[in-house]
Amino acid sequence: MSLETKLIGPLVLEPIFQERIWGESSLEPWFAKSGLAKPVGEAWLTAAECAVSAGSLKGLTLGEAAVRFPALLGDEAVGGFPLLIKILFPREKLSVQVHPNDAQARAAGLPNGQGKTECWYVLSAEAGATVAVGFNEEMSLEEIRAAVGDGAVETLEEKMYQLPVKAGDMVYVEAGTVHAIGPGVVILETQQYSDVTFRLFDYGRARQLHLDEGLAVTRVTTGAEVFPAVDRGDRVELVRSDYFVVDKFEGDKDLGFEGELQLLIALGEGSSVEWAGGSMMLAKAQAVVLPGEGVGYRVSGVGEVVRVRR
Repeated sequence: MSLETKLIGPLVLEPIFQERIWGESSLEPWFAKSGLAKPVGEAWLTAAECAVSAGSLKGLTLGEAAVRFPALLGDEAVGGFPLLIKILFPREKLSVQVHPNDAQARAAGLPNGQGKTECWYVLSAEAGATVAVGFNEEMSLEEIRAAVGDGAVETLEEKMYQLPVKAGDMVYVEAGTVHAIGPGVVILETQQYSDVTFRLFDYGRARQLHLDEGLAVTRVTTGAEVFPAVDRGDRVELVRSDYFVVDKFEGDKDLGFEGELQLLIALGEGSSVEWAGGSMMLAKAQAVVLPGEGVGYRVSGVGEVVRVRR
């Protein structure tokens, strides 16, 4: 029997670590080591370049697998795998930034024609940690531009709304929202598959700003806020949007949605996923892809598992 007539089954992805000037040198307890000498800001869990380290498609990258099985692992409208999931490790403040929506991305001819709506699930947070989403009061684009310039009475950062966060919070950030992430948190980010970022303010660091491009896509008001979790009985729904749904499971639970592409990320040790073809332990902080091939899956164990789907 050829591979194409068999079940693909779960695919474990090897994370890719990204150097960032604002990143951490130690990624514990999430990862033992990154293999990089410089600070790591992001671990990309579902990048197209991530290698399949276990499963029937071992040896391929996620991008190659999505091309080979587009109906099961991809999104025809996107032209590849639809979601990028990361873990962020900020030791310093990220830039104040903004991302376009789909229509703006298409109009600008950006890769994939996708904007970037995202959400942040807070894995850990020091006392007093905050993230910045939108502004303390409504600002015009001219006022935002003035706050970026040299000699501004108040900087753009000072005008932003600082949202206190704690472990377990989910923050939804729609495209066009000016935002920033501060130190003292570790965040599991789910986003549309786009890495287009327009920096508006960067605390004097010598990196390129994209003020004109950023203001062109900025929403002067936003609904970004901590999203209330909803108990669905078999799962806790952390956020639901047009682009992704993020749930949390604990203990033994059927995943349901057998016809849909799903992603699992274990946040601790001791969890496994079971299906008709066998079972697999879930390694902490590694993404496991469940192809949308009509198979029932069940999570078991004592750990917390996050599930992401479209």
